Amino acid sequence: MQSEKLVQSLLEQTREIINQVEQLRSYDFQTLTWRENELSWNTLECLAHLNLYGDFYLPEIERTIKSSTTKPELEFKSGFLGSYFAKSMLPKEKLNKMKTFKDKNPLNASLDKSVIDTFINQQINLLELLNRSRKVSLNKVKIPTSISSLITLKLGDTFQFFINHIKRHLAQIERIQTSMKKHSA
Repeated sequence: MQSEKLVQSLLEQTREIINQVEQLRSYDFQTLTWRENELSWNTLECLAHLNLYGDFYLPEIERTIKSSTTKPELEFKSGFLGSYFAKSMLPKEKLNKMKTFKDKNPLNASLDKSVIDTFINQQINLLELLNRSRKVSLNKVKIPTSISSLITLKLGDTFQFFINHIKRHLAQIERIQTSMKKHSA
């Protein structure tokens, strides 16, 4: 895939994500903290989970872009592992449940609406990093994963994985809201 087309697509997806989450600001606290059962996440917990990943990946991406001496290429070729990770995060009709690492599980954390602001600020930072990535190689710049610093992904794959993970949890938020409406009807 052309590197510029990938970056352009990821920028558009990130803008859509910001618009979608902006709408959550108008929801009342009860709506944002409603959960289907005691083991399921509420809307704020979904965003808090994403913020924890943003806290890890965004500084890593920024650091590696800043220190990179690579030049951009016309083509981005997804790596085997990166492609697998990115595709595994895509939201599906029947979502495959994934076990969350304990340090990324916000279940029953004390949260408020500032979680939404943090998330949106992270997305604005992501837009900036996507724009800055045009000056480096999406293929040669490697980002360590949150699983292990020994497992790295190409910058292009990291962006796709990161954004697909966000889209996955925004689909979860939509399901929470739909379920809440059914329960209150």
